[in-house]
Amino acid sequence: MITIEIHQEALKAAEQACADFESNHPNFRDACGFSWVDCFEKGNTKMGKSFVRVGFSKSYTGGYTLWNPGGTNSQSISLKEAGTQAYVDTVKKYLPEAKIYASSRMD
Repeated sequence: MITIEIHQEALKAAEQACADFESNHPNFRDACGFSWVDCFEKGNTKMGKSFVRVGFSKSYTGGYTLWNPGGTNSQSISLKEAGTQAYVDTVKKYLPEAKIYASSRMD
C-alpha cells in the first residue's frame, strides 16, 4: 500500500526532477503537453484504496490518475514527464508490484 510518507517522498522527487531539468536546460524549447501517473490497481483492493487516499482520482481510461505530480506550471511536456517519471520511480522503489506508469500527451 502507498502511504502518505511514500507519496510525499515521491512528490518531492518529482518537484526536484522538474527543478533539475529546468536548471540543466535553461533555454530549452519544447512542445506543450501534459503528464500524469496512471494507476491500474482495482479500487476495491487495499492497494487501490491507498492510492485514492493519497490523491489519485478516477480515470476516464480506467484505473486512477494523478496529474502533474511535479507541480510545475510550465507547459513543457519534457519537463512534466521528468517529474512524473521521478514520482513513479520513487513509488516503485517501495512498491515494485504496484501497477503505476508515467503517461503523457502533447497538447
